[in-house]
This record gives sequence, C-alpha cells and structure tokens, in this order.
Amino acid sequence: MSAKNLLVELFVEELPPKALKKLGEAFSTAIADTLKADGLAPAETAVTPFASPRRLAVHITAVSAQAEDKPVSHKLMPASVGLDSAEKATPALLKRLAALGLDEAMVPNLKRIGEGKGEALFFDTVAQGATLKEGLQKALDEALAKLPIPKVMGYQLHENCEQPGWSTVNFVRPVHGLVALHGAEVIAVSALGLTAGRTTQGHRFEAAVSPVSLKEADSYAAQMENEGAVIAGFETRRAEIARQLHDVAAKIGSGVQPVEDDALLDEVTALVERPNVLLGCFGQEFLEVPQECLILTMKANQKYFPLLDQTGKLTNQFLIVSNISPADPGAVVGGNERVVRPRLADAKFFFDQDRKKTLDSRVEKLGNVVYHNKLGTQLERVQRVRKLAGEIARHLNTSVEKAERAAWLSKADLLTDMVGEFPELQGIMGQYYALHDGEAPEVAHAIEAHYHPRFAGDSLPQNNIGAATALADKLDTLVGIYGIGLVPTGDKDPFGLRRHALGILRILIEKQLPLDLLSLLNLSKAQFPGEVVAESVVIDVLGFMLERLRSYLRDKNFEAGEIEAVVSQNPTRIDQVIPRLEAVREFSRLPEAAALAAANKRIQNILKKTDAPSGSADLALMQEAAERDLLAAVNQLAPQVTGLIQNEDYTGALTQLAGVRQAVDHFFDGVMVMADEPLVRNNRLALLKSLGDLMNQVADISKLAA
Repeated sequence: MSAKNLLVELFVEELPPKALKKLGEAFSTAIADTLKADGLAPAETAVTPFASPRRLAVHITAVSAQAEDKPVSHKLMPASVGLDSAEKATPALLKRLAALGLDEAMVPNLKRIGEGKGEALFFDTVAQGATLKEGLQKALDEALAKLPIPKVMGYQLHENCEQPGWSTVNFVRPVHGLVALHGAEVIAVSALGLTAGRTTQGHRFEAAVSPVSLKEADSYAAQMENEGAVIAGFETRRAEIARQLHDVAAKIGSGVQPVEDDALLDEVTALVERPNVLLGCFGQEFLEVPQECLILTMKANQKYFPLLDQTGKLTNQFLIVSNISPADPGAVVGGNERVVRPRLADAKFFFDQDRKKTLDSRVEKLGNVVYHNKLGTQLERVQRVRKLAGEIARHLNTSVEKAERAAWLSKADLLTDMVGEFPELQGIMGQYYALHDGEAPEVAHAIEAHYHPRFAGDSLPQNNIGAATALADKLDTLVGIYGIGLVPTGDKDPFGLRRHALGILRILIEKQLPLDLLSLLNLSKAQFPGEVVAESVVIDVLGFMLERLRSYLRDKNFEAGEIEAVVSQNPTRIDQVIPRLEAVREFSRLPEAAALAAANKRIQNILKKTDAPSGSADLALMQEAAERDLLAAVNQLAPQVTGLIQNEDYTGALTQLAGVRQAVDHFFDGVMVMADEPLVRNNRLALLKSLGDLMNQVADISKLAA
C-alpha cells in the first residue's frame, strides 16, 4: 500500500513553559512508537516533533493507510484433549473452534506440533492489518495517557465538542483543536472530546489567516510560519532566538554578549510563537549592586537576557524576547523597562539595608534557625563546621584562623534580605558583605567557595582555605543527614547527599589534597554530641562515597576492571586514586599483565579456601627449586616496589612486578601448593601470601583477569 506522511496536532491553551519541551518530545515519540509497533510506519521513519506555547504536534514520514496482514497461529489445546482415539474432534475442541467462528470441517486443517504428551493443536490464520484510523486512534490515546503532565486540570467541553457541557475533560490545559492529516486526507480520529479536522489557529495577534486550513501534512511548518506567524518547531524557534540575541548584541558592538543560559533559552522558547528580540536598558545607578543580583532578578523574574561586556562585567542593557513584532517597538521596550526598574530598585534596597549590619553580628541569630530537628540549629551546625574546617586547614598547612573565620561567617547571609528574596545567592552575597565588613579577602572568598562545587562541572574552591571550609560543610551535611537515617533512595535525595559526596571527592582528587577520607569522616562524626548520629555512620558513608567514586571514574573513561582494581581496596587517600588507575592502565598494556593478573586471581582463590599462615616463608622448608626461585624474586622485588610506592611512583611499582612473571609461572607449573605435609603446605601458602601482598600494594590486579 502507498505510504504518505502524517501530521497530528493538538491545539491547546498556553502550556506550562518549563514542561513544554518534554511534552512535545513525549507526544511525538509515543505516537510514532505505537504506529511502528502496529506496522503502520517503518522502523526508519523520520519523526519531527513540534511544540509551541499553544500546540503539540508531530510529523511522521512513510505512514501506511493500512498495515500488512500478518499470519497468526492460534494454540487451541493439547492434542490428547482435542482429539479422541479415533482422531475425531472432542466436544472441547468443537467448542473452542465455535468460539473462533469455525466448525468441525476445519479439524483436518489443524496443525499438530510437538511430540507425545507435549503435542498441541494449532490453527493458522491471517490477521488483517490495522487501518490507519484504528492505529492512530490507539496511538493518540496512548500518547495522551503517557504524557509527563506536571499537573492535570479539569474543564468542561466547549460548544464545538460533541457533548458540550456534559462531560469533564482532564488534561494539562484546555484543548480547542485536533488535526490529523495523512497526506491531504483527514483521518477522523477523536480525543478529549474533539474530532480531527484540518484547521488550526495561528498567532493570537499576527496571523495572516485565521483559522489556518492545512493543505497537507508536509505543508504544516511552512503554512504555520507564513499564514499563522508561528514557528512551530521548538528547536527551530530556539535557534532563531539564539541567532537574534547574538545579532542584536553584535550591533551594539564593543564585544558585548548576552548571558549564556540554556535553561532560560528553553523557557523563553516555550513562551513565544514568533520571537522578536529587542534591546532595553536601565539606570546606571543600579550597577552599584552586585551583578549576580541584577542578573538573577532579570532572568528569574522577567526572562530577560542581561548583556555582559568583553570582561564579563554587567552592562546596563538587556535583551527582551517579545512575542510580537510591531512597526514601532518603542512601546514594548518602554513597558519592559518600566517593569524591570522596580525589580532592580528592590535589589538595590536589599543590598543597601543588608550592609548596615555586619555578618558577624548575625551569626548568633542562627540559633533561632532550625537546621534539622535531630541535628540542632544552624548555629550549632556552624560551630561544628568551624572546628572541622580548622582541623582540615591544619592538615593542609594553611591558616587555621582564616578557615575557622570563614566557616563561622559562612551561613550568616541566610539572614539577609537579599538571600531571603533570592536563595540562589547564598555564599555570593556572603562574600560581598564580608568584603564590605573588612574581612580578609581569603575569608570572603571562602564564604562563597564553600558551596562549590554546586553541580556537575562546577568550579572548585581556588585555595586551601576555601577547600577546608567547603570540605567541612559538605562532610557535616553528609555525616549528619546520613547518620540520622535519611539515606538517598532511588531518585530521591532531598538533601543532595550524592552531590555533597561527589563534591568532596572532586575537591580531594582535582586539588590533589593529601587528606585521608576515613580520618575526615571520623573528625566530622566527633563534632556531633552523644548518640546523635549512628555509630556505623563513618563506615556507611565511606561505602556510599566509594560508590560515587566509581561513577565519577567511569565518567573519566576508566574501564570497569581498572576501577575495581583500585576501588575494591577501599582507598582512603582519594588524591592517589587517579595516579593508581593510570598506573594500572599502563601495567595492563605490558605483555606480562594478563598472566600476572590470572596468577594473582589464582593466588586469592587459593588463600580464600584456607587459613593463610602468618609470618614469612622459610627457605629451609622449600623442597623445589621453583619455590626457592620465587622466594628470591619476591625478596629482591619487595624493597624496590615499596620504595617506588613511597615515592608515589605507582607506574614504576607495577612495572617492576612484571619481572616476577617467569618465577610465578615456574612455581605453578612445578609446585603443588596443597602438599600433604602441613609444614611444607603452610610454607608455600605463606610464600603465596607474600607474593599476593607484594602484587596488590598499588591495586588488586586480579580484577584485570578475564
């Protein structure tokens, strides 16, 4: 049957902007997948989603009017039940055939498959392929049921529906139109009280034609743009906005660029149907306020794109993405400038008021702010973090006084008006206010840096004072929250413990801090009084963090075997993990690596099955030359490997181990480890234990064995 392209559109009232992109993708994917499953569209069909503030649509290529017929084999029943001894149909078989619209004449045509008691009767037929109307109705129903709707609303069917006022429909927003075109033909499917046609609506104010009568499926995008003044494709509209933003910025010159923000760009794309970027400005006096405040209020409240100069400093100009294109845009620009001015004035007022009180004067009032009912107030938390930050700073040979001061002031900005209005500015405002108060620059920067990294790929604290404060804050959260049993489950992690764990790991690894993670966890636990946190919290959190470490290392493109070789040893010097992994990777390329990994695995399996004796192997008890040679090789290599490890030359240490391969091979070829004589057997086990310990000082290389 000839295939044509298909277009389906739901015309709705304004959809939630933050959900629009996902709704459009889910709608198009669900319809296409169902049509493919029913044989109405090929696997390689091209699926083009459309999503604008007032529509969800999809264009699917090569959709058939009817699916091909399919052979179907019906299993009826066991042959022993369906046929008697004379091979005649039993009443049970006749009843089953009658249910299928068949009679006794069909019995000779039944297939018998299987043998003996497992033989069954089958009836082969051909199932007629689904029509497009049937398949599309099913696809549309399933797509609407599966949409990731953030919040459903109910509404009465309007006058154009089949039963206006008699039924309540539940959907994300009221739906006013349904289009289904197979080529130029309307497919009369129905949904949400509507029957499909070929007409839809364009732009509220600027459509050249209303309604828009679609000629065929393939003309949808062009007609919507030319007649309806709507760029229907989400990605097309997004690209157009990005182009206009940079074009307007380029006309200003001097290297001015709009703030890069993908989430804001997605949201604005979901708010307009035909974007028109305009330039606005505000008073220079507002630039006295920290630019983070101004940028946040313009983006969050007004959906504007602030403009930065070539040094990254905020200018007093911003870009507006309008949904209309008047001949004279002055009224639109002026209206937006009037709206943004009070917002910026509020930010300036908060900033001026907050600076009248020092951060230090606010700290004691944190005692009135509950952190968690089992973990006390924010003041108690600050006191714990201050002690821990000081201890970490001492281990890093940096200023204990400044680290403690930064930790003491780190949460004071929570009580400021600015952070109360814009919680996203925690730490950022603390830094500005600390500098205003005359605090040391290192202290002020650490107040801001102690929240870093805030998300994947975020920057780390620049110096050790900031690192000490950040580690202390994250460790207190992790040990405290985990210690009272609020462990992350599935995709639920309300306290961001996975993020805190990854932040600690990144700081230790990427700043190469010589700190022991187990010691840090014990230090953090010691700050909590009595039985506040579980006794097992240190071991529990360590295991939790090592799992996060595995994920982090996978993202760094290390192989699973390489990761397990290092992480399975429960390392606590996290700064040494990457060098050890790199050494394992180099070792695995040596020709001796596979044999040594296999030997190491064999050694571990032997030692697991018996109690390995303590102490060193005794040369006097050795009967075979191969075991004496292996002992000599181990004794020769041990000081060399140990010295290299002490100098953190892990690659050199593993490379040295390659020299023991020949002795290991000869040992396993010529020596029976589990000898009958107990002294000889235990001596050989002791030798293998010494060899295993030597080989696994850098990593458990048995994990590299196939």
